[in-house]
Amino acid sequence: MTYNRAGGSFPCENISSTLADATLLISGIKVPLGQQKEEYFAAAAQKCGLPTGSVDTAQVHKVSVDARRNPIVLVYTAAFTVPVQTAMRFSATTRPQVQLLQPHTLLLQQGSLPLAHRPVICGLGPAGLFCAYLLAKQGYRPIVLERGPDIARRLQAVEGFVAGGQFSPNANIQFGEGGAGTFSDGKLTTRIHDPLCETVTRILLQNGAPAEIAVRQKPHIGTDLLRNVIVSIRQEIQRLGGTVLFDTPLIGLRLNGGRLCGVNTGGGELPCEVLVLAPGHSARDTFDMLTDAGVSLSCKPFSVGFRAEHLQSEIEKALYHQAAGHPDLPRGEYQMVSHAHKRGVYTFCMCPGGQVVAACSESDTVVTNGMSMHARDGANANAAVVVSVEPADFGGDPAKAIAFQRRLEQQAFCLGGGNYAAPAQNADSFLEGTARLKIGAVQPSYPRGVQAADLSLLYGQELTGALRAGLADFDSKLKGYVGKDVILTGPETRTSSPVRIPRDPDTLQSVQLAGMYPTGEGAGYAGGIMSAAVDGIRVAQMIIARNAPAKQE
Repeated sequence: MTYNRAGGSFPCENISSTLADATLLISGIKVPLGQQKEEYFAAAAQKCGLPTGSVDTAQVHKVSVDARRNPIVLVYTAAFTVPVQTAMRFSATTRPQVQLLQPHTLLLQQGSLPLAHRPVICGLGPAGLFCAYLLAKQGYRPIVLERGPDIARRLQAVEGFVAGGQFSPNANIQFGEGGAGTFSDGKLTTRIHDPLCETVTRILLQNGAPAEIAVRQKPHIGTDLLRNVIVSIRQEIQRLGGTVLFDTPLIGLRLNGGRLCGVNTGGGELPCEVLVLAPGHSARDTFDMLTDAGVSLSCKPFSVGFRAEHLQSEIEKALYHQAAGHPDLPRGEYQMVSHAHKRGVYTFCMCPGGQVVAACSESDTVVTNGMSMHARDGANANAAVVVSVEPADFGGDPAKAIAFQRRLEQQAFCLGGGNYAAPAQNADSFLEGTARLKIGAVQPSYPRGVQAADLSLLYGQELTGALRAGLADFDSKLKGYVGKDVILTGPETRTSSPVRIPRDPDTLQSVQLAGMYPTGEGAGYAGGIMSAAVDGIRVAQMIIARNAPAKQE
């Protein structure tokens, strides 16, 4: 069966809608590996009753892998361009696999309260970047403060450090243009279900992100491509009249009658009545500054653990079995959760074909994270294996939570022998309670070198017990997860911010300081690139709805 008003087969291409066209989505189309998807799309359309000749074009809307059964299949949602009358008739039926595509439209309404000064944004990670982008698009000419350098100089500093050079406290994997996400897998997966995710994806695509992020079940950009996307967005902010001040930290707040009237920066004072505070989860000095200024912080849950490193090929054998290596399959990735010792243990930020990176932001500490290029073609897979810690563990005191993180990182520096080498051991050794590190098929990718150590010395008896139980559970779910060559490298301490800056849920302003908008992951309102970007856009919407732009001088 073929579909096209001219009677030929329909191509899988971008939909070009007109006023007379609409788009129907048909989900759950299962295509065996190695098969052409077009014939399955046609069969699905016929099964759902779309009349012959009514389909203009079809394209992949979403694709995922169903590896739960043998044989493994790809599961598509296809988008069919059809006449509006056909789309409306089918969307009114009870077929659960058919629905009308209704693209999200970002609605903005500008307020009338004129700003005396341009809004200031602290931090050029995803939250600050997307907030500044939307404000710039609407004529607000934001001023962005970034404590670190631009990506070109940041990359030079990071590459120098991982090669054995000097550590920089403001140009590292945590700080600089793009935030911590710049040196990551560029994951866009999120647990939030917000229409603004579509807006974020659209902006990323407009600035050079690969087209596949619009259709993949687990989209990622890769650190190599993400850097160019970030620069493109930043340059658009500047083109539209925004200002980006690199190497310029926020060091203080200026208040007048309980309201914000300006900020102190490393480059001098700036007047403002609107400050978007998007400092990232590692800006501990910013948290101290807020406390000194009388802004109370609350303690929130976070997690600590280590990076588990496997051969990527072994992960794919465990996931895909005899289909491992098939060209239709994406690089294998996993996510697992266990509950042990009254705590959650889970895998986080899995990087297929990636490497473990040196992610400290303070001298004489060791922190690990994961990173992948877009191709994900490295030999190893790595993921965080972490256990949850709760505010009650620290008496609800955010300062104690930060001190706990710092202590782990300082102890890891000592266990690694100094010079930023990381403590590591084999996974089975960790379960046994020994400090063995035998390097076999898995070559550790942490760039500053690893040193055999007992990681349990970092976490204490309770957290170690939970991590061991979680690893054993993961091994029962994914064969070979605790293999003799598997390497654990620690510590992973920056899964999320340990603090939250309280804000009003209706206005998104600080409950204690009018005019300040805590935003993104560092403020405690996001957990990853996508959710942080969404939060930044939401804050920009609030500012636009309340204020008119400052007059140009």
